[in-house]
This record gives sequence, structure tokens and C-alpha cells, in this order.
Amino acid sequence: MPATPVRSRSSGAGGSAAAALGLRLLAVMLGVFFLSMGLNKLAWLTDGDILMQKLQVFLKGASPATQWYIETVAMPGVPLFARIVPIAELSTAVALIVGFWTRLAATLALFMVLNFHVATGEIFSRAFLLDGAGPPVLGALMALMIGGGKLPWTASKQ
Repeated sequence: MPATPVRSRSSGAGGSAAAALGLRLLAVMLGVFFLSMGLNKLAWLTDGDILMQKLQVFLKGASPATQWYIETVAMPGVPLFARIVPIAELSTAVALIVGFWTRLAATLALFMVLNFHVATGEIFSRAFLLDGAGPPVLGALMALMIGGGKLPWTASKQ
């Protein structure tokens, strides 16, 4: 009986073309997610009060740590954050969809998503585990941070 050849699993993105393709599709779908999130916040570019109102809602019933974060970091930075967030989300979307600096985009997006969950206070609650924009998005971004280099059909080869 002839020996069965063993396939090498040492090529790019976790070892196989299928894994690389899976990560590429994950990047595109996350890009679509960030595109919709960024488009939903375009009004923030001209009206920072929209963000301020959201932060005031988050502040109600927030834990002391979340209250400190909102009052000390988020609220004083509203004029800047109201402009940065939509631009960052749209930039992340483009980078992930076209495959340009995927690992860097995923890393920066991870911190952006974590920042949101800290500001809402949800990250400190059990409800966070049930949030579709919580663990699944964070896990997907971490997967792209680790294995998002040298994916097929990208604008750059990292």
C-alpha cells in the first residue's frame, strides 16, 4: 500500500490557502461593518453634540470607572472625537475591504471598538458577552491582527 502524501500547512495566514481566503473574507465583512458604522456617524463631522448626547446617555447609571472615563476622557474630547471616529471607521472600512495594511487597520480598530465598549460600560457587564458588536468583532479583529498579513486579493502584501 503506497504512503499517502502529507500536505504542507506552512503557507501564509495560518498555513493554508483556505485559511487565508477565510481571513480575507472576514476582513471584507468587517470592512462592510465599519463602513455602515462610519456612514451612520457622518453627521458627527458637523455636529459634535450628537456624540455628547450619546455620552450623557451612557453616563446615566454607569459604574464609577465608566463615569470617570466618560467625564475625564470622552466628554472633554468630544470636539475631536466627533470628527475622528467617523473618519477612523470609514478609513478602517476601506483598508479592510481593499486589503491595505490589514493588520494595522485591525489593530487600530480593536482599540477603537474597545474604547466604545468602555465608554458604554457594557464591557464590564455580562450583557457584553451577548452583544454581536462585542466579542465577535473583537475576536475577528484579533484574528486579522495575527493572521491578516499576505492575504489573497489585497492591495498590499504585508
